[in-house]
Amino acid sequence: MGMDEKLPAETTIGRVRLAVSSLDRAVQFYTDRLGFRLHRRQNGAAELGAGERDLVELVEQPDAKRVLGTTGLYHFAVLTPSRRALAKSLRRIAETRTPVQGFADHGVSEAIYLPDPDGNGIEIYRDRPREEWPLRDGRLAMVTDPLDLDGILSELDGRDELGEGLEPGTVIGHVHLHVRDIAEAEAFYCGVLGFDLVQRYGHTASFVSAGGYHHHLGLNTWAGVGAPPPPPEAVGLRWFEVVLPDRMSMQAVVERARAAGHRAEEHESGVLVRDPSGNGVLLVG
Repeated sequence: MGMDEKLPAETTIGRVRLAVSSLDRAVQFYTDRLGFRLHRRQNGAAELGAGERDLVELVEQPDAKRVLGTTGLYHFAVLTPSRRALAKSLRRIAETRTPVQGFADHGVSEAIYLPDPDGNGIEIYRDRPREEWPLRDGRLAMVTDPLDLDGILSELDGRDELGEGLEPGTVIGHVHLHVRDIAEAEAFYCGVLGFDLVQRYGHTASFVSAGGYHHHLGLNTWAGVGAPPPPPEAVGLRWFEVVLPDRMSMQAVVERARAAGHRAEEHESGVLVRDPSGNGVLLVG
């Protein structure tokens, strides 16, 4: 694979589109509990974000239900711009008594995990500076250690900032997917789209990125090797955006996908391709 088949280093993750069973309930959760801003709501869909930027698109599917044991979303990850911003999120979650699934220090980042009302997985995290990221034999080595909650909360000086919501610099940092086969997923995301393999976690998970980031995508088989795609009536991921720096680099990725036999459909804001497990990837640039 030539160097020209790598994704540009500026590639990032953009919006995430999720199906939910009740738009009212989901919008209230994302705004009140997590501090998202509601930007637009019409025709059974809502776009939420931080500052002016849209980050999450929710689509109501009234009969939708959570289905386990399929491919799809493990979690999407909201990247806060500072440790102080993460502390604000943590305090909002605590003060609104929002159930969490866990906390972790990954060496590269500090993270909070929780579900939305439909069980869609969410991570809220902050990155450490790259020079602090742990290495083993010259390669990035993410870890899972207990999170220093007191240390994070000590970033706040006691003023009441709960009304502020997510800071404008907040973005979607990464998306973690259930896939049916790790080697097949790596072949698609690295071999076809052009991400770099950063780290493998045993035989059950891989982390890939562009530009040396710790991961733009996590890929795991924790829902089962060979897991089927979710049925149409399931809540969960509809697509996530891979944002390329310009139209030309986006077209190069689309052409690689088509050349490898993947369908690429024009979409209002980009080109939609599906990974071999059925997960939707919207290429924009």
